[in-house]
Amino acid sequence: MADLPRRAVTRTARLASLPLGYAGRTALGVGKRLGGAPAEAVLTEVQQRTAEQLFRTLGELKGGAMKFGQALSILEGALPEELAAPYREHLTRLQDSAPPMSTAVVHQQLVREFGAGWKRKIVEFDDTPRAAASIGQVHRGRWVDGTPVAVKIQYPGADQALMADLKQIGRLARAFGGLVPGIDARALAQELQERVVEELDYRLEAEAQSAFAAAFRDSERYVVPDVLAHSQRVLVTEWLDSPTSLARVIDEGSVEERDHWGYLYARFMFEGPARTGMLHADPHPGNFRLVPGTDGAPDRLGVLDYGAVARLPEGGLPRTLGRLMRIALHDDYDEVVAALREEGFIRPGIRIHPDDLRAYLGPFVEPARSESFRFSRDFMREQLQRFQEPGHPEAQIALRLNLPPEYLLIHRTLVGSVGVLCQLEAEAPFGALLEDLAPGFDEPV
Repeated sequence: MADLPRRAVTRTARLASLPLGYAGRTALGVGKRLGGAPAEAVLTEVQQRTAEQLFRTLGELKGGAMKFGQALSILEGALPEELAAPYREHLTRLQDSAPPMSTAVVHQQLVREFGAGWKRKIVEFDDTPRAAASIGQVHRGRWVDGTPVAVKIQYPGADQALMADLKQIGRLARAFGGLVPGIDARALAQELQERVVEELDYRLEAEAQSAFAAAFRDSERYVVPDVLAHSQRVLVTEWLDSPTSLARVIDEGSVEERDHWGYLYARFMFEGPARTGMLHADPHPGNFRLVPGTDGAPDRLGVLDYGAVARLPEGGLPRTLGRLMRIALHDDYDEVVAALREEGFIRPGIRIHPDDLRAYLGPFVEPARSESFRFSRDFMREQLQRFQEPGHPEAQIALRLNLPPEYLLIHRTLVGSVGVLCQLEAEAPFGALLEDLAPGFDEPV
């Protein structure tokens, strides 16, 4: 594939065909059931074919279509098991790879960004990409000083494709709801639209990754590759020698592996902001690599892709979040209501009874209540199902709460991180992590 499919009419038609294909397969399934086929077998067949079309199309289009698919893959654990099983294989494919662009286009991009003499700095370059994602792909090379490097190259036309896809997905949100039950496609597409401008500028990514690399340079738990060179559309970093990601642990890891890597993953989400004042905001498993230790050193978690980060105005996660969690753990929901109102989470004139808020927030607080908590797909599924029943009191509470704009990306990242922990089914001392690393959590109530 030489380039992204860029003609708006072509991309729009392919995205619009997804809900139509689902409707057709559903109608066919009804016909099969009338003909005597078991309902469960028909459902599985419909979902399998839908998954194949949905994620093949999202992956081939790249751009915003694939980014939307990757965001869905984080929340896969929230789907009912009878729906999640046929989706899982296709979702996880998007976490590590996508169809590549041609060698000619790759070289054109390098000349455009680094000039005709780019080979004087990148003295070796493998034309076969090692990884591909929503807006770019990664090649292995060697820097002039001998350092193995990863060369991340943005697809031509990625900016137009990103925005066009996400707008189209937002318009088709109602139909996409049938493809992936329980997911608010419109809200997800809109939130992604608000972030993509930063992700398209690799200069910002280089700045963020350099800050994380400096902060974790001597870490015994984490590896962040250094940045060697960058332009707006090409980023050159140290090569991270790690053939597998957290997706492999999700797929086939032992209990011990799930707990070990799950703990490191969860800790990074809090330790990163504490060290850098930024939150790594792209938590899907393909960005987290397993780095075996050498010479007796412990295994470490390699962390890639800093295109999406939340630059935190308080120099870390908001103290309000830690303070609210602590108050909720003490079961003082009169104070929780007052604090939420003070911080703008409850708007003036909106009334919420403390007992209703307790029913709503209680399960979210549960991971921090005990010494150690086992995350699971069942846990994630239960949280989603509480808000899917029309007229359910907890669903009504969710509608009455307000999320201030400065918390939107933080909220999506933390929810996505919990989704990955649930896919891992990892056990972690979540309360201790909050105690050590979450600002405001240790404040007296």
